[in-house]
Amino acid sequence: MRKYKVPTGDICIIDGEKGRPLEFLSIGDYGKEKNMKADFLGLSDEINGVPHGDILPLKEKWVVTISSQYGCSMNCSFCDVPKVGAGINATYTDMLNQVHHAIALHPEVKRTNRLNLHYARMGEPTWNRDVILSAYTIADILKPKGWGFHPVVSTMMPKNNKDLQSYISNWLDLKDELNGEAGLQLSINTTSDEVRTETMPNAMSIRDISDMMYDILAFREVPKGRKITLNFALTEAPIDAKLLGMLFSKRHFICKITPMHNTDACIKNGLLTDDGYDSFYPYKEVEKALKDEGFDVIVFIPSHEEDNSKITCGNVILATEKENQNG
Repeated sequence: MRKYKVPTGDICIIDGEKGRPLEFLSIGDYGKEKNMKADFLGLSDEINGVPHGDILPLKEKWVVTISSQYGCSMNCSFCDVPKVGAGINATYTDMLNQVHHAIALHPEVKRTNRLNLHYARMGEPTWNRDVILSAYTIADILKPKGWGFHPVVSTMMPKNNKDLQSYISNWLDLKDELNGEAGLQLSINTTSDEVRTETMPNAMSIRDISDMMYDILAFREVPKGRKITLNFALTEAPIDAKLLGMLFSKRHFICKITPMHNTDACIKNGLLTDDGYDSFYPYKEVEKALKDEGFDVIVFIPSHEEDNSKITCGNVILATEKENQNG
């Protein structure tokens, strides 16, 4: 294993069972009071930059982000992961190994109140059925030991995945079985299908996403715990709150707004959030429109140190290594 120290933890690389490297994170968190605005949670202060400072003790919150694939084939124009190569599924053992090595970095931590496990470092997790199996296994290992366990799938909703509807339904079954402690995030970014096609060429249209989620949720109770998240990494692309209100039920969905992270791909393609790390102004109008439409809204902003250390979504240091090898 190779380990790279960053301000909030470590980026790690291990060799996977398929003879290629996998990248994962083991990091801490500042705490939601410092980097989140969510009026419905009582967090109402506007965020005008997040200074780097002390992180919460890992026994309170520990964030592990693992790869579900070697590389990625979604080819989103804001992400560096496709540079690593095609999205070949990591194995069940690969995913368990990443979690094992992440936890083993800190043998002094015997348990944590909240282990956030994000399947979001490399790959589109809904192509890999072993993601669900691994989450069940990790829950079976950790929860009897008193660990708080919160696995999260973040998906671009790939349009050619014939298993997608069944997959999401099965993940929501897991969410219910874990008493709501599993999360599901749909990466939407914009309500413009034209922009979505340009920036997420292999993702479903927003109306097709709405139709599929309606079919999944029509005969289910409201999911336990946090609602399903519609995520918007903010650029100049439009976000039509009224259209979202027509397409997605407020009983089932919340909205989350973040800056578009400063990946190499974003910088190259001009997909950035102006002043998004230093001022609440870029988020204010969108947040108000979504709230007026009846959505609960989270605005989540990392620090410059987090983004510059490449721990944010869409970043991957293996991409730089790959480019150096090719160049």
